[in-house]
Amino acid sequence: MTAKPAAAAARATVYGYPRQGQNRELKKAIEGYWKGRVDADTLRRTAAELRRGTWQQLAEAGVHEVPTGDFSYYDHVLDTSVMVGAVPERHREAVRTDALDGYFAMARGTQDVAPLEMTKWFDTNYHYLVPELGPDTVFTADSAKQVAELKEALALGHTPRPVLVGPVTYLLLAKAAPGVAADFEPLTLLDRLLPVYAEVLADLRAAGAEWVQLDEPALVQDRTPAELNAAARAYRELGGLTDRSKLLVASYFGRLGEALPVLAKSPVEGLALDFTESGAANLGDLAAAGGLPGKRLVAGVVNGRNIWINDYEKSLATLGTLLGLADHVDVSASSSLLHVPLDAAAEQDIDPQVARWLAFARQKTQEIVVLARGLSAGTEAIAAELAANRADLASRADAVITRDPAVRARTAAITDADGRRSQPYAERTLAQRAHLGLPLLPTTTIGSFPQTTELRTARADLRAGRIDEAGYEERIKDEIREVLSFQEKAGIDVLVHGEPERNDMVQYFAEQLTGYLATQHGWVQSYGTRYVRPPVLAGDISRPEPMTVRWTAYAQSLTERPVKGMLTGPVTMLAWSFVRDDQPLGETARQVALALRDEVNDLEANGTSVIQVDEPALRETLPLRAAEHAAYLQWATESFRLATSGVRPDTQIHTHMCYAEFGDIVQAIDDLDADVISLEAARSHMQVARELAAHGYPREAGPGVYDIHSPRIPSTEEAAALLRKGLEAIPAERLWVNPDCGLKTRGWPETRTSLENLVAAAREIRAELPTEAA
Repeated sequence: MTAKPAAAAARATVYGYPRQGQNRELKKAIEGYWKGRVDADTLRRTAAELRRGTWQQLAEAGVHEVPTGDFSYYDHVLDTSVMVGAVPERHREAVRTDALDGYFAMARGTQDVAPLEMTKWFDTNYHYLVPELGPDTVFTADSAKQVAELKEALALGHTPRPVLVGPVTYLLLAKAAPGVAADFEPLTLLDRLLPVYAEVLADLRAAGAEWVQLDEPALVQDRTPAELNAAARAYRELGGLTDRSKLLVASYFGRLGEALPVLAKSPVEGLALDFTESGAANLGDLAAAGGLPGKRLVAGVVNGRNIWINDYEKSLATLGTLLGLADHVDVSASSSLLHVPLDAAAEQDIDPQVARWLAFARQKTQEIVVLARGLSAGTEAIAAELAANRADLASRADAVITRDPAVRARTAAITDADGRRSQPYAERTLAQRAHLGLPLLPTTTIGSFPQTTELRTARADLRAGRIDEAGYEERIKDEIREVLSFQEKAGIDVLVHGEPERNDMVQYFAEQLTGYLATQHGWVQSYGTRYVRPPVLAGDISRPEPMTVRWTAYAQSLTERPVKGMLTGPVTMLAWSFVRDDQPLGETARQVALALRDEVNDLEANGTSVIQVDEPALRETLPLRAAEHAAYLQWATESFRLATSGVRPDTQIHTHMCYAEFGDIVQAIDDLDADVISLEAARSHMQVARELAAHGYPREAGPGVYDIHSPRIPSTEEAAALLRKGLEAIPAERLWVNPDCGLKTRGWPETRTSLENLVAAAREIRAELPTEAA
């Protein structure tokens, strides 16, 4: 069937694009600046070259309108805080002295000043810097970055569309600043913030912006009537401005729901909506709302968060329906392409058949352009592309890699008993305490130790053939011995081997499981200069042989203290991969859980008494709508218990979570039935400890006292103060002492001092405990 051409040609566009460059040039330049090897002018030139290259690539691909302002040195929410003048008091002097160094101080902190809190951007693995606001916050406009990047694009001959975080989302993402009452609602500052946005919009209009995009993804979550009224007021006021560009309000990551009629009725010129699987309901909702007469609709029909090729015929059918619901329909991805790697063509080691199924940012850009051409000129204009797309989709559906009968038979045989420990926590904790003999306030770390230049060099030398496997393994053994020796001298109670053999906490396991594929260049930003390469989960999952037993057993042979086995949990293995979209997530999670169950049991059989199965993504993957929470949490917690419930009562199961808001999943944390949980808590001043206490959490917990995402070295006094806060919520017999997260990204000098201070703080607090407790 031929799609009806639009009255005006459909335009291709994107909401945002990966920032790092083909070879992570931005990461290298920023880290070089931090180390003093790159000056500020060189860093700025590198950034400008990357922006120029992105816009040129988009334009050459056929994108008609390129985004500006989405580029960031660290985080786009932090950029918004700078744009509206929401700089915390403790950072103002640094910003006044040097704007760039002050910006990085807000992101990373300094030895004397703590950074902003960091948490997950909706249900993605991207982290943003949380704005700190209070009733005394005074907003002031600073549009210099946004205007400068707009002018850069105009000077190069592009049609730019500045992208800003919308005012409602910005306030909904913020939290009360330190010292402000916890029940303070940042959204009460909306009337104070809107004039600042008006000033920025006027500046962008004066600089030549025809359209400005205001991102409001927070509106796809459940919102109260007061929050929806705030959104209506915001866009009634901004839409009513006379000195502004046309406004495109963008939502993504799902169904806009109750906010759709609010925005549809507002005096803005366009809306951008998600029409992929997560936002499919937007189609019916839009029709029910009477469409968007007189407005532009940007239709997100290409998945901006996964890496599978688009189904052209399905997308064209959606686009054809949308032609009757808006005055003008343009084509885009469902979200910024920030969340996918740059170019699938760079992956030369992936099976050519599988490579046909993959679309990274550049390929998704091409898909958007093809769909825009098909919508404008009819399907005859893209007949060749449609035929190739049909063949590629059929190839994937019929591929042997996607289905393993043995794996499916095993998952079908799972029983309820497989997901339950043989004894309840109250009984098995007695066995664990007797077996492990740990003191009150036991100290440990989360798993990884610094990945030194020597380790990375050894890994590169092995790949290049400069050393053989035996030489590489000796280097790993040396590192494990050094890590264990340090921990013993520092006085840490439960040790780790430091994970020197591991490249990434998901990729390392993915490379040893069937059904997973690893990329060489598939880098995606997690936060700041931290980039990860999510593996591709393409088929059924199984574990051919043990993955961690050898190195964990070697480490245990070197010490009398317990050494934790370290694994990544099933939910995180999915969340931090590009997961298959051809079966329910819960089914895939059960497959991964069974593979991990085999590993957990083998670790125990080889003498490991403490096993940590990390699930930092449990909260991150929580659906954005409350109606979907129960179904997700059921399979998520079941998969964790399935992985960990086959051990003896005296084997202690740990889990770890970090950098998310945990208050709304405490019951799910309880349902995991882990013996010990460690959580990020340093930047949030032990908030999670209070949340656990309010729930009545009955097990052991280690809220972190060392923020490892900052170069700051916490003093003994600082760590002790946090421990005292922890003890106000968690009794000493159930409180552990640990960092927020793994130490992979830190250097050895700061790691040594910080952990020594952590142990000293634990000893200091133990000495303060009543005699009967100690």
